[in-house]
Amino acid sequence: MVALHYQVHHHQNKNGTSLISVFRDLCRRSEKLINNQPIVVHFKIKYMKLLENKVAIITGAGSGIGKATAELFAKEGAKVVVSDISEANGNAAVDGIKKNGGEAFYVKADSSKPADNEALVKQTIQKYGTLDIAVNNAGIGGPLAVTGEYPIDGWEKVIAINLSGVFYGLRYQIPAMLKKGGSIVNIASILGSAGTKFSPAYVAAKHGVVGLTKAAALEYADKNIRINSVGPGYIKTPLVMNSLDKAALDALVGLHPIGRLGESEEIAELILWLASPKSSFVTGGYYPADGGYLAQ
Repeated sequence: MVALHYQVHHHQNKNGTSLISVFRDLCRRSEKLINNQPIVVHFKIKYMKLLENKVAIITGAGSGIGKATAELFAKEGAKVVVSDISEANGNAAVDGIKKNGGEAFYVKADSSKPADNEALVKQTIQKYGTLDIAVNNAGIGGPLAVTGEYPIDGWEKVIAINLSGVFYGLRYQIPAMLKKGGSIVNIASILGSAGTKFSPAYVAAKHGVVGLTKAAALEYADKNIRINSVGPGYIKTPLVMNSLDKAALDALVGLHPIGRLGESEEIAELILWLASPKSSFVTGGYYPADGGYLAQ
């Protein structure tokens, strides 16, 4: 009897089913090749997590897309820095990650403040010694009004958080990645490509995020820093679900050919891909995940 021992590092199939089939087939075909002796194959399949030992900052990670992304990153082996302006939400997200065996800690930060963005990166480096991934996700919807009547303070707040906040993030995240590279994902919106009534500040900010992403990506492509943006459609987040009545929600559903709103976890999967080595040739892009919204 011949015994063969293998250890397989596998990235795609978590349960290893496809590899088991391959090895069984190998055994059957090899029985006649080694002195007609039966072959016993021992192998261990170790699932290699996509973000094993990577350090990731996620802003607005206390709820919605940010929280779902933080949970997924932790599941895939990342050390996650959960940033949110809400201490309660941020700490709850960290607790959930740790209960599931992940690594995370919380940093309170207001993304609209340059000093908070700088401190966030510094605390990350102090804690983990490096920064590999950043997801600039924090954002607000803002007031609803036509442009000619839009409140000035509302405009300033939306631009400060949704656009300037992304710039401030990049401003301090990029220098921290220059030595060994990294991946940054900026969360825009379908309204970074299309328009809508009554949200001029939001539309302007998200268009700005897409443009800012392209500019920064070109500047740092040869430094091994990839920068991309994601354009979610309308997602079942607190931002959407808590601000609209049933009639308005039904109307939103009708705008998506797929016939429903998206889930935060679905957007997190796209963000994971962009953050991981699987998207190593991807930079400067804008990637909608919108149930067909922009195809119309």
